[in-house]
Amino acid sequence: MSTLGRPRLHLRSTDSTNDRARALAIAGAPHGTLVTASLQTAGRGRQGRRWIAAANSSLLMSLILRSPPALLPLIAAVAVCDVARADARIKWPNDVVVPSASGLAKLAGVLAEGRPQQGWAILGIGLNVAVRPEEMPPELRERTATLGLSPREIEPTLEALLAALERRLAEEEGATLTAWRALDALRGREIVWGAREQQGELLRGRAEGIDGTGRLVVALSDGGHTELAAGEVHLREVP
Repeated sequence: MSTLGRPRLHLRSTDSTNDRARALAIAGAPHGTLVTASLQTAGRGRQGRRWIAAANSSLLMSLILRSPPALLPLIAAVAVCDVARADARIKWPNDVVVPSASGLAKLAGVLAEGRPQQGWAILGIGLNVAVRPEEMPPELRERTATLGLSPREIEPTLEALLAALERRLAEEEGATLTAWRALDALRGREIVWGAREQQGELLRGRAEGIDGTGRLVVALSDGGHTELAAGEVHLREVP
């Protein structure tokens, strides 16, 4: 029997499933505790970005994981691809995307937070199951993807994703890295990055996959290489 998803707290509406799960973790909730919601009013992604979706259109979930693995965000992204569209790929470090007319459109996002010193993490996943891109804000429509299913498919998708996470969490790190690399959406592409993009202070290079710790390896124009950690840069694809 799966240890993920039990016990479960489902909310009709909440500010953030990650915030609710964090409060439960601090209170001592066990490994595998799941928080889901039909609507988030303050959902967020990496680097404080907002997660926007209409009610009953997305799988919105947060799991409490005790003694989480170091590659948890990568594991989660691979598990999402296991249950998503066949053309789903991963845009480093853990956005799940599909090809679109504008380049890459976001299908799902992963946000892992926690207290390593206390041995727990919160794994938040938002997956567009029944989102209608035409109902999204105009600036997001071309960058939003969906599974194109009906709202009643959200629950079966959740069950499939929990099973995929269970399998992937049991794998060795080498298997995770191999699976992630096979789904890499950026490898070979020219990218720019910089913590202060609004000031024009950008660097440019070619993505060459990830190293053994999940950092993005980038080939530089001078023949050298650098490794980027997920928390230190803003990354976007060169137009």
